[in-house]
Amino acid sequence: EKNSRRGFDEKAYLSSKVLKAGEDPYRQHAFNQLESDKLSSDRPIRDTRHYRCTSVRYDTDLPATSLIITFHNEARSTLLRTVKSVLNRTPPSLIQEIILVDDFSSDPEDCQLLTKIPKVKCLRNTRREGLIRSRVRGAEVATADILTFLDSHCEVNSEWLQPMLQRVKEDYTRVVSPIIDVISLDNFAYLAASADLRGGFDWSLHFKWEQIPIEQKMSRTDPTQSIRTPVIAGGIFVIDKSWFNHLGKYDTQMDIWGGENFELSFRVWMCGGSLEIVPCSRVGHVFRKRHPYDFPEGNALTYIKNTKRTAEVWMDEYKQYYYEARPSAIGKSFGSVADRVELRRKLNCKSFQWYLENVYPELKIPEKELIPGIIRQGGNCLESQAQDTTGTMLAGMGHCKGTVNNPPATQEWLFSDPLIRQQDKCLSISSFTTGSQITLEACNQKDGRQKWKMKGSFLQHFVSGLCLENQTGRVVTNPCQAGVPGQQWELLQAT
Repeated sequence: EKNSRRGFDEKAYLSSKVLKAGEDPYRQHAFNQLESDKLSSDRPIRDTRHYRCTSVRYDTDLPATSLIITFHNEARSTLLRTVKSVLNRTPPSLIQEIILVDDFSSDPEDCQLLTKIPKVKCLRNTRREGLIRSRVRGAEVATADILTFLDSHCEVNSEWLQPMLQRVKEDYTRVVSPIIDVISLDNFAYLAASADLRGGFDWSLHFKWEQIPIEQKMSRTDPTQSIRTPVIAGGIFVIDKSWFNHLGKYDTQMDIWGGENFELSFRVWMCGGSLEIVPCSRVGHVFRKRHPYDFPEGNALTYIKNTKRTAEVWMDEYKQYYYEARPSAIGKSFGSVADRVELRRKLNCKSFQWYLENVYPELKIPEKELIPGIIRQGGNCLESQAQDTTGTMLAGMGHCKGTVNNPPATQEWLFSDPLIRQQDKCLSISSFTTGSQITLEACNQKDGRQKWKMKGSFLQHFVSGLCLENQTGRVVTNPCQAGVPGQQWELLQAT
């Protein structure tokens, strides 16, 4: 064993970094280092794949890959087990090299000593750069045509790489991830993850694992088939190197960690690629509850800066929902995104609306909670009236009945900017001219005749610029005039 590792002294590498007696085993790495240190670097793990995966055949001429593993002060036993699991469970012809990017760890030897292991190379940053810039640096020196990004606290499972390489070989625009099994942060037990999860998120750009939508589940007859995913978790994926470069690598102005997986995922989907999880590929990963390292700006601020850059470049008008869900991001600085906006234009990427409709229709636009109310002028209220002879429903004035909290249905309105709604009908002008009568028509967000705004005490029609006026019980639109009592309205909302 020792000879094949050409002078790598595993015992010495591991024993120089053992815990002191009585030291908290979680303090440094946010996982139980004592348990990691006790385990063999070659420990066997259970094959967690679906049994049908064992009979899937892959091309014999799959392309080799450069593995890129970035780390900052990783536990030596954990880092070594990551590297050795790759060497032990991957056909040697598929590994071009293993590039370790040491993001300015306290001890340069954590990385340097591992280069005695065949195929392992070490790049050390001269200052803390974070995951994102470190990965880009690793990708830039990689010599294989395919890149495989891996975290530094992983163990790869049997035949983990072939299914992912196969998918990328068939279509270089695919970006593929394994099912990510769980390595317990307490006792390092290797636990199978569910095979019917994919990546999702909410409007605050918080990543979550979610069930595959039921239609997709029903249409999957083959458990070895790939799962389309709106986003990837981001730690472990395979991508064609020239495609990675063509798509603009990563946004290197993002700091340390967090949010980069959304930026990459939106970019892949919107700019002509696809994201998928390959169920026959399994990689274990230690999921932690906190970050063992410091963020220069603090964890929360860094996450806000990174997700804000994502929202500003990729989410178009939908970024308002990000800000509504994450109000702490409003007004925070996020640097210049001009070059990323330019990249998006140059790549001729689709809109975020396209992404929502075609990739993630399950992400629903938040419904504003609408508060009903009445529209009053003195003792009279705006109301819907019976249909006229042509079957048109008119709006008019009538004595206010009931109370603001409990008006009759004909006098109750919902203000759903820019529409003024009563059930499924909306206040509408019949023509864009002065004196137009006001009707109620089936609501249509896109119909210019139905758009209104409150301007002081005026109810102004958005497109014509005319104001709603009560002319002795008839309501019409007229040029807005301050001195006309018939144009003064009160919107009173239920409490």
